[in-house]
Amino acid sequence: MTGRRRIRSTFLPFLTRPVRATALSAGALAACASLTAGCGVIPGATGGSGDDPIKVMTWAPQKTDATNKPGMPAMAHAYGEWINSRGGINGRKLEVLTCNDHNDSVGAAKCARRAAAEDVVAVVGSYSQFGDSFLAPLESSGIPYIGGYGVTSDEFTGPMVYPVNGGQPALLAGLGRALAATCGPVSLVRPDSIAGDQLPALLDSGLKAGGHAAAGDQLAAENATEYDGQADQALRYATKETTRKGCVVPALGDRTDTFMDSFRRARDGYPAVRTATVLGSVDQTVINATGGASGPYEGSYITGWYPPASDARWDLMKKVINEEAFGDNRIDPADAGVQTTWIAYTVLKAVLEKIGGGEVSSDSVRRTLDDGLKVSTGGLTPTLHWPYESKLAGVGFPRLVNADVTLQVVQDGRLVAAKKTAGSGFDGITDMTGTLENADLD
Repeated sequence: MTGRRRIRSTFLPFLTRPVRATALSAGALAACASLTAGCGVIPGATGGSGDDPIKVMTWAPQKTDATNKPGMPAMAHAYGEWINSRGGINGRKLEVLTCNDHNDSVGAAKCARRAAAEDVVAVVGSYSQFGDSFLAPLESSGIPYIGGYGVTSDEFTGPMVYPVNGGQPALLAGLGRALAATCGPVSLVRPDSIAGDQLPALLDSGLKAGGHAAAGDQLAAENATEYDGQADQALRYATKETTRKGCVVPALGDRTDTFMDSFRRARDGYPAVRTATVLGSVDQTVINATGGASGPYEGSYITGWYPPASDARWDLMKKVINEEAFGDNRIDPADAGVQTTWIAYTVLKAVLEKIGGGEVSSDSVRRTLDDGLKVSTGGLTPTLHWPYESKLAGVGFPRLVNADVTLQVVQDGRLVAAKKTAGSGFDGITDMTGTLENADLD
């Protein structure tokens, strides 16, 4: 244990990258001895070199009491089947190993150790909250980490990480930028934790860029079973002015729903306010489960990394899901994790095609990425490439190369692209690089 608080949330803020432990604990080493528990392989695939399949791995938490992302390994499996049904890449099959990190540090380290033992060429399109546990084993083995979900600062700092989105920094800065044009007082409800301390600065960077005052910073327990007091406090702050409708921004990850239950009960006693949050705290599945158009998220602004699922640019992904995973309800095309895995495998495919008939190894994959490869994702992201340091190195995110954000709104119970709001600066996809460069993250 490191002694820091554990954050069990799909919405993780960013801290300075922790000093890595010099060795895994005895318990972690024992857990890592088993190379198969919690992991799976595309049936019939084998490892090796030459004409043998190319091994990669995707991991995510599954069947836990907290965060679960089963759609990500399921999407990876479907992508591998789709590639292999078309003859592979350069005549070689793709072998996709999957691993369950169980949403804990030992499980994350175990998955990374297995990736090294299996000699995978990359870990692709994965989710884990424990970068300080999995990145050290990957780096010591020279294995690149392509397209993580963006939940920890480690995914934007390490030399062997290749992110495809802007993580929570871009989402929060974008949300602040959007709310600046439409909101009166903004109340941020966030975890009372060390990890939660940077959330206000990220949201305020967007508010400040839009000429808005800083948000009211309201702390809440990470694991509360109700938030009645916090809901009342947030509503009091957001409604303290009468000239402009206030906004409440819950940023509590997997506890956002718990807060919204309390908020729904309390809001009738106050003037109307707008709610807003980010994908990862809320997605279409959550909106459906909480009542759709009659639920608490109706009218909410939500920032995401990619175009809405209804956008035609997702058609190929949907076709692959229909062909290779029809009926697999783990894969929701609207889920940001599934979308991130798709984009990450798009990057992997471009790397392997660039290598061509040459040796495919973790070293050659990493060299290809580092040598200036530019990857088109069909407009789902800007053209991706990873210089040694990005424009955001000065604020602690040297590997953050895509700060694009989309603004969506819950309309009739569905997440749809928000129409441009006068003064918001949002029109389709908006780059938050300049806003984040001015963030006060000290």
